[in-house]
Amino acid sequence: MAALERLIDIARRDTGQSQRVADFLLAWWNATSCGGFDLVDFWSVDAEIADDMLVVIGLIRESRAYPDTLGTPVHEAFKELVNIWRPQLANE
Repeated sequence: MAALERLIDIARRDTGQSQRVADFLLAWWNATSCGGFDLVDFWSVDAEIADDMLVVIGLIRESRAYPDTLGTPVHEAFKELVNIWRPQLANE
């Protein structure tokens, strides 16, 4: 969960890497409405960030669940990311 927490913190910022991390996380939340994740974006983030993304892919595989099932803090963080990066979806 530490890798997920670090990625959420990065996605809250306003940088190019933050946008890529947000795209990655929101694709897990709902790829249909939030958009997918371009795997080429792994090349556009620092190695440490890419490593955390790979850890989260393992978490997704193991949990077989959406992020909102991982507890209220994670659910609230993802809703915040929707507000930041996909404001048009915030009221849906």
